[in-house]
Amino acid sequence: MVEDSEKVDRVFHALSNGTRRGMVRQLSRGECTVGDLARPADMSFAAASKHVKVLERAGMVNRRVKGRQHICSLRPDPLRDASEWLGFYEKFWSDNLERLAAAVETDYAREQEGR
Repeated sequence: MVEDSEKVDRVFHALSNGTRRGMVRQLSRGECTVGDLARPADMSFAAASKHVKVLERAGMVNRRVKGRQHICSLRPDPLRDASEWLGFYEKFWSDNLERLAAAVETDYAREQEGR
């Protein structure tokens, strides 16, 4: 289980924005420049760079400078940590929902017998 909740918080914050989710999707296909990331959203380099900084703070993206280009690549570990966190609670909710469904079915069967 992921111990550092601040790291997971930063990942969920980064993913809370559709533009950044699009950037992550684009980066999952390979390295891109900030300009490449800006193009699909029709935004300026400065605006795209701000989104990339949020992804960098979450540890999801590495940025390196090559000449005048800022080249970004995706780092999978923070996404894996968030996925593990979600997986833990998915099991919790699945187990509880299964118990609830069984209880409702039992109550319904008892009601039907009483008629």
